[in-house]
Amino acid sequence: MHELFNHTLRLRADPSRVVVRPFHIAWAQNGAGPSRSERIVSEVLAMSPGEASAQLEIVLKDFEARHWQTRRVFMTRYDEIETMLKLDGSAIGDEKRQLLGAYFCHEYSYAAAALMNPSAVPHYDQSGMPKGSMRILMSLRAVGEGHISSVSFREGIITDNNELVLAPEPPFATAADAREEDEDTMPEGPVTVYRHRDSTLSGTVIFPITKAQSNGLEDLRICHFHHDDGSEEWIGTYTAYNGSVIQSELMRTRDWRAIDLVPMSGGASRNKGMALFPRKIDGKYMMLGRQDGENIFLHTSEDITHWEGGELLIKPQYPWELVQMGNCGPPIELAEGWLVLTHGVGAMRKYSIGAALLDKNDPSKVLARSKEPLLAAADQDREGYVPNVVYTCGAIRHGEKIFIPYGVADSSVAFAFVPIKALLEQMD
Repeated sequence: MHELFNHTLRLRADPSRVVVRPFHIAWAQNGAGPSRSERIVSEVLAMSPGEASAQLEIVLKDFEARHWQTRRVFMTRYDEIETMLKLDGSAIGDEKRQLLGAYFCHEYSYAAAALMNPSAVPHYDQSGMPKGSMRILMSLRAVGEGHISSVSFREGIITDNNELVLAPEPPFATAADAREEDEDTMPEGPVTVYRHRDSTLSGTVIFPITKAQSNGLEDLRICHFHHDDGSEEWIGTYTAYNGSVIQSELMRTRDWRAIDLVPMSGGASRNKGMALFPRKIDGKYMMLGRQDGENIFLHTSEDITHWEGGELLIKPQYPWELVQMGNCGPPIELAEGWLVLTHGVGAMRKYSIGAALLDKNDPSKVLARSKEPLLAAADQDREGYVPNVVYTCGAIRHGEKIFIPYGVADSSVAFAFVPIKALLEQMD
């Protein structure tokens, strides 16, 4: 599509972005002797004050400059260890507490392997924006050691002149706080995580918390949801993966401080790639899904956390989408109808991004579809961790254009602007 403008900015995997995470060591006794955790604690408690101080100094020399409030993180981890191992902390000094916390932590590079599949929404703070500009919030799928996916964020500003400026990442990344658990007693969900009061969203990472999420939080599709009572909420759908089973879940927040991670129920939720309409239609919640792995389905529900059934909405028609189709994020409301970005897979598993237009009052009616891709894997966009893939989890309307952040080859993130008029004119 010749009217599409591709921005020169690219985001890529960055092994230097690290956070401190709990290092899980067996708490329970295995055999006749003490558990490994109990042995480590005994060894540290047996150190003289001078030896403990020297060992802590070595740790801090290596890691204090790489993380935010490192000593406090160690103390927080110690508190968890004290509870789990039922330690008597009254006789343990601060330095040994910090050292014990350090033994039960490790450094994790959350975006070392890949950064991909972004989604964009209007930022909750639009104050001070000049005419023609919008502050945005993007989620990104960050993949680290063990191919574990987490959710990271970037804030920025877009303009009606195809400009994009991202807020700088803070020097320290912080994990959203939740009650840390032994991995054998991870909660079933739902859970609430909290952004630290001193951390920006651009420096916040949400890691798997529950058993269902243990191998990753994948492909968050965020929308700015408007409730019937006039209130607003940011709601995202994502795939929770435990290594063998997938489950769709909701991420919900009103203030981006407390963020709820809520499992969905029902037959439709046992699939990936669900995308929520940003408001109720005819009194019901609506969702797009890909229940058979090939076609796009439309779902309705009285309960935003429970989804069943679904009706076939769009199936492959053009050569570039014959293998399979799916949505590329929440529908975007236009005067002409609901604009749905789609992904199609063609020969040689080459991905393309297209679009469909649904009736505003009855989204089960497809009004038009793009005959040719808006974006397709080509040239430099073909190379990466998974070749020949372009993919987005959510675009945003700004004025008379659609801003599309998209993943390239599961390895980097690119950005495009497309005029709405030109997009609709090339649909049939």
